[in-house]
Amino acid sequence: MQGKIPDVMRALVQEEPGGPLFIKEMPVPAPGKGEVLVKMAATPVNPSDLSMLQGTYTTRPKYPLVPGIEGSGLVVAAGKGIMPKLRLGKRVACTSSAASGGTWSEYMVTSAMHVIPIGNIPYINGSMAIVNPLTALAFLNITRRGKHKAVVNNAAASALGKMMVRLFKRYKIPLVNIVRSGHQFDNLKESGAEYVLNSSDPDFAEKLTLLNSKLEATLIFDAIGGQQTSILLNASPPGSKLVLYANLSESEFMADPRALIQKGRMIEGFFLGNYTGNRGIIRNLSDIRKVKKMIRGDLSSTVAEKYLLDQGNDALADYRELMSRGKVIITPGPELLTD
Repeated sequence: MQGKIPDVMRALVQEEPGGPLFIKEMPVPAPGKGEVLVKMAATPVNPSDLSMLQGTYTTRPKYPLVPGIEGSGLVVAAGKGIMPKLRLGKRVACTSSAASGGTWSEYMVTSAMHVIPIGNIPYINGSMAIVNPLTALAFLNITRRGKHKAVVNNAAASALGKMMVRLFKRYKIPLVNIVRSGHQFDNLKESGAEYVLNSSDPDFAEKLTLLNSKLEATLIFDAIGGQQTSILLNASPPGSKLVLYANLSESEFMADPRALIQKGRMIEGFFLGNYTGNRGIIRNLSDIRKVKKMIRGDLSSTVAEKYLLDQGNDALADYRELMSRGKVIITPGPELLTD
């Protein structure tokens, strides 16, 4: 045990899908076998958090819910087992365990396998070191493994999208970036993106079809879903694959069966937990080492605002209003962000 651990903690709680967040005091959980207790320092708001709060996530949570999928902090207590003991006293990036509550709290119990030592990496950077960086590396791996000459990505103005711009440029893979406003178009161009299209333009579908044909862009990463999925498929060359990794539109999509059957197009889903689970520990460790080296470079994220725990509803409103501005960070106390 690291220092004195209080009996109670403060956490953000949601009581029903789509409901507001409120601060609640609850007992500090004790780590069981194979688990650790993390004193939380920082946690970002991710699109997957919004899906969880709206009740549209793949796994329906139990209520009352403490949200939050990833974050960073200090391991202050360890349950039984070798791995928990090895993590005790370490500064870590972490993800929540489904049955133990989320990161938007002062303390969190999670599996010792869900924490990654970050050494002297600042807590803010460490809090964003798992979901987006590992997803960006996964997309690069899928692209190279499939020998795709060029790639399409929508929601390109997001933190993940900007990460992909830098990463794919490093590996000299042309990336077609799709945004939805002129401001996002200009911002992405200024950040170094070569190919940017605005989905709000009346000739967007025509431009995308021509550019995909020119670059032979046969791999599409789709975070929007809904109507845009159909547009992306129809604009892709024969033999293309669309990977749906989010559904920010919260809408269903229609695909022309003939476009799939006769032109050899494919649709598949991507969920980071499934990807890392099937990848094996050696490859996952290799990706984690890459993240640590690149977390302040190609795999970094811009922070737009920081909010205290009791400002959770304001943090969500800010993030929803303009996700492309940068990450919104929630922290139990500002003193934890001074390292």
